[in-house]
Amino acid sequence: MIPSPRDRAPDQGELRYLALLVHRGYLGAATGKELVPLVEAGQPLDALLVEGVGWAPTKVAWLRSTHAGEQPRIPGFQVGVRLGQGGSAEVFRAKCEADGRSMALKILNQAGFRTPEMLKAFVEEGKRLAQLQHPGLVSGYGVAKYSDQVFTKLEFIEGETLQERLDRGVGVPETQAWKILLQVANALKYLADRGLVHRDVKPGNIMLTQSGQAKLIDLGFCAAKDKACCEGLAVGTAEYLSPEQAMGGAAADVRSDIYSLGVTLFQMTVGHLPFESKPGEDVLRQHVLQVFQSSELKGRSLSPQLQYFIEKMLAKDASVRFQSYDELIAEVEGQIEGQRRLDYSGGKAQKPKMRIGNRKTVRRKPRGRR
Repeated sequence: MIPSPRDRAPDQGELRYLALLVHRGYLGAATGKELVPLVEAGQPLDALLVEGVGWAPTKVAWLRSTHAGEQPRIPGFQVGVRLGQGGSAEVFRAKCEADGRSMALKILNQAGFRTPEMLKAFVEEGKRLAQLQHPGLVSGYGVAKYSDQVFTKLEFIEGETLQERLDRGVGVPETQAWKILLQVANALKYLADRGLVHRDVKPGNIMLTQSGQAKLIDLGFCAAKDKACCEGLAVGTAEYLSPEQAMGGAAADVRSDIYSLGVTLFQMTVGHLPFESKPGEDVLRQHVLQVFQSSELKGRSLSPQLQYFIEKMLAKDASVRFQSYDELIAEVEGQIEGQRRLDYSGGKAQKPKMRIGNRKTVRRKPRGRR
């Protein structure tokens, strides 16, 4: 039972800290409201948490020392700045004290920690990453727990996400877009060869390293191929869902990931999403019902080849898209090689044939002496 209030001056700092405990999920909103008048009356918050809420003094002290988990303390690591935050976790840069190696620690938030399904999915993601090794995937080093913190140890990547780059207003040249497309497709093929489908391909899940490598950094929605989602539910991020995913209940399919990769390709070359609306339900409706307008690509200095790729990847009918990563990768590599030859030859009139899907564009020979 929470003690009755006493007549003391309210401590605004304590009230802010109480609000932080609620905001970060350590206290329920109802309990937080119950404690407000007591703190305003001058009662020590730490004592209220121990005597009224029932927390152990060690937990209260730990939360104080970490500012409600905003500045984590984990034995064996020097935890530094926060690198990013998502709906279920925060990522911090850290240094392993044993070997001095830089890492990224992905820490599950309290809402996820207290939700069995989210906790299970987080642990499974961490274990899965530790079993996968590919240049296009962030490396994982296992899952651990300390106090109320469950965290995944990850490779630290110096760079920024593709979404962060786009948010800064920095465009992606077409030549680089082809390379990013190829690198991500190869990483997705690696997953597909192991019976896995990503289900959340988007710029926010693609890290661009300082050396120019694109890496997928989040497998939180990854699932076995053909695993069906619950009927009526869609898994992934609304703006990037394929039509079949947007309708809910769709089985995990590489062609759905290819659609999401097509949305990503459009966004990084055009500068905005092909379908944008609020609330999110309207975006889902557009993915299902609204036909992609190829006119969006006109007048943007994009090659016909890139326009063709975007249109094919964004086809409403999954059977019209690229049917496998082998097919997609072969086509992309052909485009990159064709561009390389053009650059090497100095872009002279005598250009090589360029393959677009099953069609060929044949360059006419320049007129001259027979």
